[in-house]
Amino acid sequence: LFPAGQSHSPVTGSQGAPPQSQANNKLKNLYYKRLLPIEKHYSFHHFHSPSYEDADFDNKPMVLVMGQYSTGKTTFIRYLLEEEFPGSRVGPEPTTDCFTALMYGEEERVTPGNAITVDPKKPFRNLDPFGNSFLNRFQCVQMPNPVLESISIIDTPGILTAAKRKLSRGYDFQAVLRWFAERVDRIILLFDAHKLEFSDELTRAFGALYGYEDKLRVVLNKADRVDSQQLMRVYGALMWSLGKVFRTPEILRVYIGSFWSEPRQRCDHYKLIELEEEDLLTDIRNLPRNATVRKLNDLVKRARLAHAHIISHLKQEMPTIFCRESKKHNLIYELPVIFTKIQQQHRVPAGDFPDCTKMQEKLLGQDFSKFKTLKPSLMNSLNKLLTTDIASLVPLFQQQEQRKKSLPAVLDGEFLGTFRRDQFKGDPFKEMLKDDEISEADSDEWVVEKYKPKYDEIFYNLSPHDGKLSGTKVKEWMTTTHLPNSVLAHIWRLADVDRDGMLDNEEFALAVHLIEGKLDGHWLPRELPSHLVPPSKRLSTSSDAPA
Repeated sequence: LFPAGQSHSPVTGSQGAPPQSQANNKLKNLYYKRLLPIEKHYSFHHFHSPSYEDADFDNKPMVLVMGQYSTGKTTFIRYLLEEEFPGSRVGPEPTTDCFTALMYGEEERVTPGNAITVDPKKPFRNLDPFGNSFLNRFQCVQMPNPVLESISIIDTPGILTAAKRKLSRGYDFQAVLRWFAERVDRIILLFDAHKLEFSDELTRAFGALYGYEDKLRVVLNKADRVDSQQLMRVYGALMWSLGKVFRTPEILRVYIGSFWSEPRQRCDHYKLIELEEEDLLTDIRNLPRNATVRKLNDLVKRARLAHAHIISHLKQEMPTIFCRESKKHNLIYELPVIFTKIQQQHRVPAGDFPDCTKMQEKLLGQDFSKFKTLKPSLMNSLNKLLTTDIASLVPLFQQQEQRKKSLPAVLDGEFLGTFRRDQFKGDPFKEMLKDDEISEADSDEWVVEKYKPKYDEIFYNLSPHDGKLSGTKVKEWMTTTHLPNSVLAHIWRLADVDRDGMLDNEEFALAVHLIEGKLDGHWLPRELPSHLVPPSKRLSTSSDAPA
């Protein structure tokens, strides 16, 4: 899943995302050979979306995070990355005023929108048509975060409420959302359990997601701040509102959670929040594995659109010389009838036609005399793509799946299926220390030693066996801190220095010290720094790497 040996984030899995795969290369070649000539011949980019480039195939899976302001979008991203990122601000007012693409980079840097859209290695070159008003509100943040080695994250401005709906952003916000929705692998839509409100701009934003409901995951955030009775009512109201907006019989998947790394409030549905959190994180972990399949799915969607038949029919109906403009407007008006004729003549499924209203809007600005009729060679090439070429890729996907299944299973230290015991060997992390520990960090003294007597009292009250506590006993005590299980799992991984699945009194003292540091608002280290390694474990950890 995500790169083994580097990350401890709650979204990190056990299997590394593979490099440019053979299936991905073949998929790219098929697009350039079969589909791109058809898109160019029938001006596909004028009506639907720009042509794909190498970066669209080669880049990592992307996650689009959206929602109204103060629903926890930026906090959710910080929860996934387990660190701050440049430009992130959190507050009850609208704090995120631009689109921010978070991507991996060896050095931390921020690239403005106009500069990033000319980079051929980034999948943002086709954002130019939205103009400077948008590009001035777009930036790319690159940072050496292990999670970003496997996925990229797009943070969006908070969707305005009804009271602010008259404010103009200066660019087509809905069109930008649709551009990203087409290209991302997952869309995370957050709602606040305290203020469930559907504003006009939110409803319009939903319009940008039509056709991409399969990528959408809805999160009812801050669910630990309401009691079970209120949660039931809010959840029901959210499902009813979503059903009205999307107008589909299928029920969207709504996750209940409180996605931040701080202690949660204890509530009756505390266990439900933990289970829902793990379900969503598992879904995100699987994105690298399914990235090539998603690209294949999007390519087939483009290929199946009845665009060529529509353009050809309009070309054939146009007069040679006289009354071109009036005929053009009549054809646009009769477009629903034309769709029906094409469906009957060429046996094209109704679901393969674009939105009729949007197509009519796009046709108003086009010169019908430049349209092309059906070209048999191109249509045969398209038919071969859908019937033969795509089918030849399926064995490659199956081989990749078998190769992934043969990797070692996830070891979770009795907490979560999230962390491998040998997965954290990456770059050291600059951990945050308490003020009175900074001066001691460079010495050989174990900084936990002076707190150990009070930690030992807790240790022996838990009735250790042969001088050690089992994972079950430690977990029962650790969960009383109300920290998320993903955070506790990382603390367990750091504290179990000898990887025996149990904690002795020194390892337990280290675990309690890390918990107290987290409760005080400090970030956890990615790797255990030398001044936190228990004295009895220093020789073994310096000479032997964990298996």
